[in-house]
Amino acid sequence: MLDIKFIRENKDIVQVGAKKKLIDVDIEKLISLDDERLKQLKEVEDLRSEINKVSNDIGIEKDQARRMQLIEEMRLVKEDIKQKEEKLKSITEEWQKIMLKIPNIPSVDTPEGPDDSGNVVLRSWGEKPQFSFAPKEHFELGKSLGIIDTETAADVSGARFSYLKGDLVFMQFGLIQMCLDILNNEEILKNIAEESNISVNPTKFLPIIPPVFIKPIVQTKMARYMTPEEHYMFPNDNLMLIGSAEHTLGSMHMGKIFEEKDLPIRYAGYSTAFRREAGAAGKDTNGILRQHQFDKLEMEVFSLPENGIQEQNFLVAIQEYILKSLKLSFQTVAICTGDMGFPDTRQIDIEIWMPGQNKYRETHSADYTGGFQSRRLNTRVRRSDGKIEPVHMNDATVVAIGRMLIAILENYQQEDGSIKIPEVLRKYMGNKEFITK
Repeated sequence: MLDIKFIRENKDIVQVGAKKKLIDVDIEKLISLDDERLKQLKEVEDLRSEINKVSNDIGIEKDQARRMQLIEEMRLVKEDIKQKEEKLKSITEEWQKIMLKIPNIPSVDTPEGPDDSGNVVLRSWGEKPQFSFAPKEHFELGKSLGIIDTETAADVSGARFSYLKGDLVFMQFGLIQMCLDILNNEEILKNIAEESNISVNPTKFLPIIPPVFIKPIVQTKMARYMTPEEHYMFPNDNLMLIGSAEHTLGSMHMGKIFEEKDLPIRYAGYSTAFRREAGAAGKDTNGILRQHQFDKLEMEVFSLPENGIQEQNFLVAIQEYILKSLKLSFQTVAICTGDMGFPDTRQIDIEIWMPGQNKYRETHSADYTGGFQSRRLNTRVRRSDGKIEPVHMNDATVVAIGRMLIAILENYQQEDGSIKIPEVLRKYMGNKEFITK
């Protein structure tokens, strides 16, 4: 949520920012409602002040007739307050609905565009693998090796579910352990920051296994509950399943005030995530690319406002370090205004080359939301001078398991159908070199 004072003082900037994100908002109506809200609030507060003053007078009034007159006057004032409070509530609800629809403003370095065609490649790394044979897609490799079974899952659970088996399971947990080892090693984190010329305090990430259920009102505060048809809902329990660990990581500190000296706070959250993929009918139906259920390791950072962009750059540098360690060719992409998330002010994605599909696929995202989410969550920081303000928040993918497994299967496939295990993962997989039948 943007600060209403900021909106009033920068209404043109807010209106243009929303338009760039292809979101229609009526800023003039919002300001008009805010004027009325403030007017009604002042009238209610003035009447309450009058009641408090007269209540003291009633307590000391000796004349019984005068005392009864004051009581009757205050009864009428209380009725007036009740009517004004009801009007204030109605105005505030309408005001809040518009406030919640206003997206975060894109950063000045965010490219402008209507959709993913406007995204800009910032840099690329690694050589695309060359094969002496026609590379296969991951679902062909997985089925042949007996490590991906979507057919049985379809019988048991329906479309877009899968069974992972054998060495692919060991690879999944090897990936998670490798990443946690990196995120828990301050020397590695320090080197990542220095090599990328990023100025941050490279403290460790605290590992978290968060809840996979969240209250809809909390998801709304996270500004991630924008498409109800995409979520698995449980209205009888007033709960919904999360679509990413960031949803219950970012909301951990609702209503909390951090001390300046305690920031940044960094978390690495591992969870199963759930998405209905309602808008993906007929798209990527084979294999494990676009599943209803998948596992992810996510980073969430709470920082001082002046450090927010550096923190995002740091998270991207960590993502790139992991992919370089796995020797996977990738490109880092600045997401444009029409393709970025509602609460994001700056979004950077990474796409890995998938030789079986002969194209890059998005596997990582790093979202800088500034104070947008924290203002809705009321998560703040107390400065050393006593000033209290919203913290700034970042979230980013460490590894989306399904997509990372796809990348490894397709990039490390051999002519005989086996999969060469990336060297950095072998120690987590019993020092095996290949996945074979």
